[in-house]
Amino acid sequence: MSENTDALAPREEEPDVHFEPVIKLTEQVETKTMEEDEEVLFKMRAKLFRFDSDSAEWKERGTGDVRILCHKDTKKVRLVMRRDKTLKVCANHVITSDMKLQPNIGSDRSWVWKVAADYSETPPTSETLAIRLANADNANQFKTAFESAQAKNTKLLGGDTPAAQAATEKEEKAEEAEPEAKDEKKNDACSQKPETSGFPEKTE
Repeated sequence: MSENTDALAPREEEPDVHFEPVIKLTEQVETKTMEEDEEVLFKMRAKLFRFDSDSAEWKERGTGDVRILCHKDTKKVRLVMRRDKTLKVCANHVITSDMKLQPNIGSDRSWVWKVAADYSETPPTSETLAIRLANADNANQFKTAFESAQAKNTKLLGGDTPAAQAATEKEEKAEEAEPEAKDEKKNDACSQKPETSGFPEKTE
């Protein structure tokens, strides 16, 4: 008998076997990022670096969205950055009053600042960080958002921002210069002939 090769020809019924799963995944596991109670004040794509003091060179920490977040209850503002794809945190610190953004030498689209305690690693570490943005305009937007967040935290926690400290130092220098100017005027006045207004000099 020749074998029936017609794909549409009737065949013997195959048993319909059904297996129950050993573990039923009926509930979805909710993953919390600890950012649910925070409002995003600023978000922009960037590349982050850290300065390695041992090798005395900059090392890349990751590329992704840098965000400035404000807690809805405490009102504290922090900077958080996660790497693309893995979403691993590469920067996490409160923006404090002692931080000062400085331009990176030879670049108009990057900033450098020092962090006393960055919580992207456990335990927290002291870091010198640098961020590079797409262009100078983005860099200026980041600076504006960073300093605005710094002012919010300074008002909340007390202290002075770098800009306020610079203004105070300028005022103090101006006040120090004023007594010197007054002393000079006083010396000039002493060398001049005293005025006799109301008391005319006697004439021969």
